[in-house]
Amino acid sequence: MANRLFVRDLVRAFDRIAPRGLAAEWDNTGLILGAEAEEIGAGQKVPRVLVAIDLTEGVLKEALRMRAGALVCYHPPIFAPLKSITDKTGLDGLVLMAARAGLAIYSPHTALDAVPGGMGDWLAGLMPAKRAKRGSVFAPLVADVRSAKSHALVKIVTFVPEAAVSAVRGAMAEAGAGEIGEYSMCSFVSTGEGTFVASDRARPAVGKRGKLERVTEIRLEMVCRAGHAARAVAALRGAHPYEEAAVDVLPLADVSTAKRAKAGEAGSGRVVNLDEPVTVAALAKRVKQRLGAKNVMLCEAGDTRAAKSSPRVKRVGVCPGSGESLLSAAAAAGCEVFVTGEMKHHEVLAAERMGVSVILAGHTETERGFLPELAARLGEEIKAADVRVSEADGPPLRVG
Repeated sequence: MANRLFVRDLVRAFDRIAPRGLAAEWDNTGLILGAEAEEIGAGQKVPRVLVAIDLTEGVLKEALRMRAGALVCYHPPIFAPLKSITDKTGLDGLVLMAARAGLAIYSPHTALDAVPGGMGDWLAGLMPAKRAKRGSVFAPLVADVRSAKSHALVKIVTFVPEAAVSAVRGAMAEAGAGEIGEYSMCSFVSTGEGTFVASDRARPAVGKRGKLERVTEIRLEMVCRAGHAARAVAALRGAHPYEEAAVDVLPLADVSTAKRAKAGEAGSGRVVNLDEPVTVAALAKRVKQRLGAKNVMLCEAGDTRAAKSSPRVKRVGVCPGSGESLLSAAAAAGCEVFVTGEMKHHEVLAAERMGVSVILAGHTETERGFLPELAARLGEEIKAADVRVSEADGPPLRVG
């Protein structure tokens, strides 16, 4: 019998691996393409999921060739607002092809950077550092101090005639309500009495206009992720027999997610205290070796050209990808070196003026090495799937 895997199972898995509430506010994380109710790899004995940094033509062809049902693209292939999706432009055309093939696409991006044990900690762990053991957590450069509201759940409450409870509950569940961990269609019902007087212009589903009506009603309660609340309420109203349905939406704290982000462990970038002082050149060499990069670029702060030997450093800031927005935070944290993928020319000069040396190891080179661990974690969460790291995915730039 084939293992069945749905898009919602992939979404739930990432809610545990890298909760979307930890993503930067400017980012576009989560389900990029697909419907949560759809099955991944329908009919396959083992559904397949492909993990990559970017959606490229090579990655998409590989996904189609292996008959994958879902793609995990670290970088969101849809980022800026779109006015159309056609085959006239490169990335739009790839998204269109993926949609036609029935592929779901999920992007964890900055949520994966920020979560304890995620990509930020992985990159920090490549340094010769204290607390560099597997699974350790380094202090973030910018801690995520947002309240549990950013990871919030809500409870939707309505009052329904008994005969309509199943229809309303089913519609809300289809829209994303009633999911608690590995359980769906979760609800609570209790019986009570509702009263109303319909005006002359009303069209009541039960009772008569102008008369106080007493109706036995069911109080229906379902939890829902805050981001799905609007569509769940719309589904509720669509299935509800009343002309005017009474609806309450109550905020709830998601304690499990808040616990994962406690004590300032989540956030952007990481601070690394090296186990012993090293020169910037020696640190750059280690970064190059550990990442398997063909080259790295470095800018040493201070007048190192005139010095007989480079000064030794012990406190390092790191950020996967493009980390220039964290430069000031690194300087404020007392970092003597900042390791990231790429920075613009003038930001490198600014770092030098701040007295912070810079090591640039390539945008995707500071990210791609984490993919095998991400695939392994995802495979543990969704055991029904065959999760693979893309072989076609690679850095877009090469040394000439």
